[in-house]
Amino acid sequence: MALGSEFDIIRRYFAPLSEAAPGAYGLGNDAAVWRPADGCEAVITTDCMVAGVHFLPDDPPATVAAKLLAVNLSDLAAMGAKPAVYTIATAWPKDMDENWIAAFASGLAQAQAAAGVTLVGGDTVSTPGPMVLTLTAIGEVRSRMALPRGGAKVGDDVYVSGTIGDAALGLRVLRGELTPSDKTVGGYLIGRYRLPTARSTLGAGLAGLATAAIDVSDGLVQDLGHIARESGVNIVIDRDDIPLSVALKSALDGNQTLWDSVFAGGDDYELAFSAPPKAKDAILELANSSGTKATRIGIVGEASSGGPEVRVFDADRQIVPVGRQGYRHF
Repeated sequence: MALGSEFDIIRRYFAPLSEAAPGAYGLGNDAAVWRPADGCEAVITTDCMVAGVHFLPDDPPATVAAKLLAVNLSDLAAMGAKPAVYTIATAWPKDMDENWIAAFASGLAQAQAAAGVTLVGGDTVSTPGPMVLTLTAIGEVRSRMALPRGGAKVGDDVYVSGTIGDAALGLRVLRGELTPSDKTVGGYLIGRYRLPTARSTLGAGLAGLATAAIDVSDGLVQDLGHIARESGVNIVIDRDDIPLSVALKSALDGNQTLWDSVFAGGDDYELAFSAPPKAKDAILELANSSGTKATRIGIVGEASSGGPEVRVFDADRQIVPVGRQGYRHF
């Protein structure tokens, strides 16, 4: 189906996604109105995905939509914020098949319903270049309770949610760089790459418990490195405590070099955070109630003479060499 006008696209596919928000005015106004609850602050984040860079050309449009929303909600979760509304700006290639947009909008509708958020505005343009999808998510957090990257304290425990490394291996499977002997393993890893889960409930509950947080988007070591540098501390990770899925363990059994994807692969969109030891029971209770596992993987220590850094140790307390640190956008 040929691409319709800007207004046809908005009216047909995206205006229905705004119906739950009166302040969106059916996407017919120049801007939207949103009022956070009393005693709350708004938290705002924006992420951009470019075809061929952040998703593969043959990725299903519904999963592209779900991932676009999830990566933004993951940023809100890392700030301890509860997601509320979002805007989206789309740049569609001039030869875009409108059926792709329809499937994308359908996937976005399912994703926003699952997350409890509503579309309130955005922009739609055409482009001679690749497809560009930009989403801005807005959440709310209790006043002065947003989680920083720079709040980690010496003696804090370091945690991650879920499992690490799956998404990076899923991308390698899609690119033909990795062929698991078990198709079920490959399917699971691909699913983790295409459909990450924002840990929104866990993140919102960490406000007041965690001292610093970040989402694992560019690689575990690199993202923890941001906390280390912003907090002026070292972070020490125990490799064998990093939570791994059954699928990833299966892949590792045949190729130990895949540890590189665990340390630096990215795209997991799990939460990494620090918290004082006294918060352990509350964190584990929160994780259990939110249906998201939280695993202690290390500790915060004094910064080295050379500056803050992240070190990974094996079971024999030997430093594990980490090749690349993580994904670089430039």
